[in-house]
Amino acid sequence: EVQLVESGGGLVQAGGSLRLSCAASGFTFDDYSIGWFRQAPGKEREGVSCISSTDGSTYYADSVKGRFSISSNNANNTVYLQMNTLKPEDTAVYYCGHGFCVVGGGIISTYGIDAWGKGTLVTVSS
Repeated sequence: EVQLVESGGGLVQAGGSLRLSCAASGFTFDDYSIGWFRQAPGKEREGVSCISSTDGSTYYADSVKGRFSISSNNANNTVYLQMNTLKPEDTAVYYCGHGFCVVGGGIISTYGIDAWGKGTLVTVSS
């Protein structure tokens, strides 16, 4: 089965940086896209970024564009999310998802995701 394990979350002050990792297994890594999503208490899960399995194209939600960067290391089947200039509104549980990048209207949708990790908590203090 698909297994995704996130790591790298923690407490950081506004303006700081964190690097999240998503270690993937149980599927052919090159055949599927991996996306990063986040969910704050009482809010819907929202797409943050996605990296395409076909050509490596990357996509970002408007709220993180210019601050976050997604990358993939095919040697160890790991996808990273480098988060810079963090803001309190970035506070959430961050999940990686397996599937396909479904992008449109400035939104990265959860629709293309068929498996999730358990998440890692990112807390940004003001």
